[in-house]
Amino acid sequence: MATTRITTQLPPNIDVTKAPLAYGDRALPKLNRELKDPELITRQRALRTLCDCLHDPENIAEALKVGVAESLKALLSDQDGTVRHKTTEALYIISGHNIGRDAFIECSIIFPLSKLFDDELDIVRRNAHMAMEMLTEFYPGAEGVVETHLIPILVDKLKIEVDEIKEYILDTLHFCMRLDQVQALIAGAMEVFTELLLHNSPIIRAKAARDVMDLSVPLDGKRKACECNSLPSLVTLLSDDEPDVRAKAAGAIMTITITTQGKYTAIKAGAIPELVKLVDDESSEVRLNAITAITTLSEAPEGRKELLEDVDRIKKRTEDESAAVVKAAEIAVRVITWKP
Repeated sequence: MATTRITTQLPPNIDVTKAPLAYGDRALPKLNRELKDPELITRQRALRTLCDCLHDPENIAEALKVGVAESLKALLSDQDGTVRHKTTEALYIISGHNIGRDAFIECSIIFPLSKLFDDELDIVRRNAHMAMEMLTEFYPGAEGVVETHLIPILVDKLKIEVDEIKEYILDTLHFCMRLDQVQALIAGAMEVFTELLLHNSPIIRAKAARDVMDLSVPLDGKRKACECNSLPSLVTLLSDDEPDVRAKAAGAIMTITITTQGKYTAIKAGAIPELVKLVDDESSEVRLNAITAITTLSEAPEGRKELLEDVDRIKKRTEDESAAVVKAAEIAVRVITWKP
């Protein structure tokens, strides 16, 4: 399905000239001075040249050494949209390197960058979220975002942002929820994720299901998933055309059904027949998650009774090409056929 993508092109009235690059080790110090220049056109040209330079990893360490991170931090609040566009682009490039992520923390860039989540320009917001997502892929960055209390803000933005940016927000929340699920639960993230489970984009459906699984790790999250009627939507996704969506939906069901409430809610939603269909799925991740979910559901007497009819089908997976699936199938057969 075709979707609108945010353009990276500069406005037609902007001078696309780049700042001339000085020779050798004088290049980056000169650019850093130009980033602070009161003349708008000088700042714009310096930023375009800087973005080109930063694509060479060898230049990132030198750029940070001469104070480019602090200069970019100041430019986040610039009144010119093109300056904010190129500043967030530069920060995104920097965030792809360990030394750059360290600079985010040391220079306290996370909070001022988050201010651009409200920017009027789509490209600025997209770049800001891309940089934040890249930052949170690593523990110190995720910790910084959690400690800055940005999870509630990200959840709110998930309700209103364009689809392309929603993808990055879902990833950012995924990495943050590995550290803290409480903020997300309080902010109503489960309700938002549940609503996105039936989104028309398969990427968003898959990431929403994954985030439901993340948020269902604590007991309160499992309870919330049942209260928000997440399970009927997850069961629907088990027959999705995309393997990644099926895998993440089965994984979420697997996590939620650890509790008794989750088991009976899933059984009522018709999860068992749909999960059994996935036992022979072409994706090993789907097979693994489905069989594991079947195991948790078979711990309920009603689930075990229903699954006894399909135990032979599950038993065939004990010869699966995936060792993880083989182990899961063996456990599932033992639990289903258990007798007191």
